[in-house]
Amino acid sequence: MTPKYPSDSLTVLTDLVLPSETNHLNNLFGGELLARMDRAASIAAQRHSRNICVTASVNHVAFTKAIPLGSVVTVEAKVSRSFNSSMEIYIDVWIEDRASGNRTKTMEAIYTFVAVDATGKPVEVPPIIPQTELEQQRFDAALRRKQLSLVLAGKMKPNDATELKALFLKE
Repeated sequence: MTPKYPSDSLTVLTDLVLPSETNHLNNLFGGELLARMDRAASIAAQRHSRNICVTASVNHVAFTKAIPLGSVVTVEAKVSRSFNSSMEIYIDVWIEDRASGNRTKTMEAIYTFVAVDATGKPVEVPPIIPQTELEQQRFDAALRRKQLSLVLAGKMKPNDATELKALFLKE
């Protein structure tokens, strides 16, 4: 399979926070934001694999700043690493100051998607070639996250998680 770049899957969704999408504090509901992120990640996974993609897991979500009513919210998603049939999608969420146009990062998340055929059977996806330093960092960390997930699920022996072990063992 021909490798692809993370930028090939870049998906950017920009929208406004409306009153029906806010909680009692007039901030965007977390669940509403999760749905927006899931849609962006799904599109990124489909762009990378050119197949139907399903959410396998939400690996990490860090809500670091509330998103107030009326905010312009931008969700940026792209594949950070691919494995056999799965892809890790890294998501950054930004809000834009209406007056200055400055953007502030409000959160990030990591989703895992699996590419499937029309019958739901997993299919192979292309490898990723990182191009920037940030893409390389996310690419490298993805393998450690995958190994941790496999160890915790009992699908990999801790001694076989070489990338993960390297974080803790000094040679």
